[in-house]
Amino acid sequence: MELMKTLTALVSAFGPSGDEGEVSRVIEKLAAPYVDEIGRDVMGNLICHKKGTGPKVMLAAHMDSIGLVVTHIGEDGYVHVGPLGGVKPAEVLFTPVKFKNGARGVICAELEADVSKLKPADLLIDLGAPSKEEAEKLVRVGDAAVFDTPTAPAGDRVISPYLDNRVGCLVLLMALEQIERTDNDLYFVFTAQEEVGTRGAKTAAWTVDPDYGVAVDVTPTDDQPGAKHRVTAKCGGGAAVKVMDGAVICQPQMVEKLMSLAQEKSIPAQRDVIRRGGTDGGPIHLTRGGVYTGGISIPCRYAHSPAALVDLNDVKACAGLAAAFAESKLEKEC
Repeated sequence: MELMKTLTALVSAFGPSGDEGEVSRVIEKLAAPYVDEIGRDVMGNLICHKKGTGPKVMLAAHMDSIGLVVTHIGEDGYVHVGPLGGVKPAEVLFTPVKFKNGARGVICAELEADVSKLKPADLLIDLGAPSKEEAEKLVRVGDAAVFDTPTAPAGDRVISPYLDNRVGCLVLLMALEQIERTDNDLYFVFTAQEEVGTRGAKTAAWTVDPDYGVAVDVTPTDDQPGAKHRVTAKCGGGAAVKVMDGAVICQPQMVEKLMSLAQEKSIPAQRDVIRRGGTDGGPIHLTRGGVYTGGISIPCRYAHSPAALVDLNDVKACAGLAAAFAESKLEKEC
């Protein structure tokens, strides 16, 4: 699997929360050679099953992205929008965007607006339309827009929109390619609507009913100028093994299992603690009678901006660790 080519294909696919069909089809084509069954549920989760006789293992990465949804079209042709997920106005102003139908525009705000006080509902999209009638030929209320910025290598790193969490999807696809033999019953799940409340993972985990769960997502970094040490991961430090975040405290057995596998396989790894935010690990670990849940995170700078950054060596480390866990001998208790 060619890393940059695959990542570019994943990032380029349209897939805001609630409309993940295009990115789901890209992932399905890439995953098909490595699994026995592929299905979708009502929420739009893509569930890829590699059959085994051992414990059920669910590895999950969300495929949806944040975006902006049209709420009103003004008489002047400007499009008023609301957020899909965690959109920060100061980070997205003057970013080019695209709609599913191919219409393009740029995010803006009122001319004299105080950027520091802007709320997502204050954002507008300029389609270049001179009137409401012309704008309505391009978009409708309820249409979603996503960032339209490039994916580009930067040495051993990559700069791109929507690394949260298309890079997590890439990690699972790379792990699938690496798995040789295992008795474990593997479910690689690409979840929907994570950015608006980890909704897809909740229904997928209920359906799969796993013994073990691993959420693969990005995590903030602590190596930027002025870092306040609110998180622990560093870009280039290897796979970040989740200890806790705002939605899950991983069982110590899972943390130690992942760290031990990293050491055994000579995979660079670090421990991941964040104080706020969460991943699909939140709903997974609460499913039915509870699930042994861990996390493998890719350190990521500027995650919800139009130009996030990750280290490709971290991506490879995360894929290697995910594959190692999928192949490892697992009991009912770690």
